[in-house]
Amino acid sequence: MYNFGLFVGPYDSPEVEGFRVREPVKFAAAESAEGFVGRSGYDGEPGPEGWGRQVFPRFIEGSGFATAPSSLSLWTDIESLMAFSYSGVHADALRHARNWQLPRRWPALVLWWKEHRPDWLEAVFRFEQLHDHGPGPSAFQFKEPYGADGQRLVLDRERIRRLSEVSAERHEDLLAAVRGIGV
Repeated sequence: MYNFGLFVGPYDSPEVEGFRVREPVKFAAAESAEGFVGRSGYDGEPGPEGWGRQVFPRFIEGSGFATAPSSLSLWTDIESLMAFSYSGVHADALRHARNWQLPRRWPALVLWWKEHRPDWLEAVFRFEQLHDHGPGPSAFQFKEPYGADGQRLVLDRERIRRLSEVSAERHEDLLAAVRGIGV
């Protein structure tokens, strides 16, 4: 999974503080979520190893920014990622995202099946592929998922609900921590 956005101001600005303060809590929640395999770190920052040199999609051009919020992670399946994304700590951040990020003219994220660890260059390629050509087996989103076999996939909504419940219990303390953070 790869996602990308543009902030309304510099990373260390007051306009982005709500995101910046939540970021380590979101990473902690992801790392203990069902189905999480790993994530790329960022060059020059503490944390996990980076998966190649971080690059950004063409949508950063003309923004005035040299870097932008993006993440690259591996999950065992779409349902696990979806349960994490739309519940708990991450859902809290999504509710406030419009305060920190500029409106998008590109997809929120791209998903694809991979048997080995991707790098940032591949992620950006697939992200732009999704934008330019729409969803297909090699680049898709939650709304139009594909399976590893290249066929359209019907998500298991009951499993997503169960995983969300497990996540809510597991991350109760993390969610309590972000509820007190301003926007």
